[in-house]
Amino acid sequence: MALKSQKIKRDKLDIVSNIVVLFFALINIFPLYWMFSNSLKSSNSITRMPPEWIPQHPSFDNYVQLLSSQNVISWAFNSVFISVLTTVLVVFISSLAAYAFAKLDFYGNKVIFVIFISTLMIPKDVYIIPLFKIMQNFNLINTRLGVIIPNVALPFGVFILKQFFDSLPNALRESAKIDGASEWTVYLRIIIPMAKAGIGALFILVFVRMWNDYLWQLIMLSKDSLKTLQLGIASLQTENVPNLAFKITGASLAAIPMIIVFLCFQSYFTRGITLGAVKE
Repeated sequence: MALKSQKIKRDKLDIVSNIVVLFFALINIFPLYWMFSNSLKSSNSITRMPPEWIPQHPSFDNYVQLLSSQNVISWAFNSVFISVLTTVLVVFISSLAAYAFAKLDFYGNKVIFVIFISTLMIPKDVYIIPLFKIMQNFNLINTRLGVIIPNVALPFGVFILKQFFDSLPNALRESAKIDGASEWTVYLRIIIPMAKAGIGALFILVFVRMWNDYLWQLIMLSKDSLKTLQLGIASLQTENVPNLAFKITGASLAAIPMIIVFLCFQSYFTRGITLGAVKE
């Protein structure tokens, strides 16, 4: 009877917990729903009181108008190109550095790592002007490369992946080295496959960071053909365009790629949050 009573209590606690989690999940999802639903309305419907919670006459006219009247395709291409290429480079370079710090024994390993990670405490706003001057001296203003290069050396990526590499047993690397495998082979065929969860989590975090890196893109890119989706949508806010639905539609388009990336990598992300937390 005592076991049955405890089971009933656990079941009730699980139901309450699920209800609480569902409630907060709906609260977090609602702004996203509200944005997408408003993109299917006219400006008059958006400002109507009481609010129109569900679009009575949903239409994709705002999307058609935005795509036909603005350089959205070019903006989207620039955003995807810059975000994906930067993310791939960050993951590759960060994994190399993290592997060196986690698995290679060299003089000053820990000291260099601490100094390297200490740069995380320096906000980007502090060095953004000298960084701009450097890009100017290299004639990289108004180029996609000028946006990408300064973001490739990301200490955060090294910090995240090092925790995962530390959790991998050193016996695997030592066995491979005994069998004659080179350091590069160990890195590519043993370490990277076992750290997919960490790499997937880092990919999402870096992609979202780059997709929303509005300030640096604003400073570096002024040509309309080179603007990212974030800059293009922000320019709609400064124009004398009374169509509120038009602007919300642009924000909806900018959110879609991030949602797709998260859905593709969510399994890696959820595993990656905890996998490197405990060192074996």
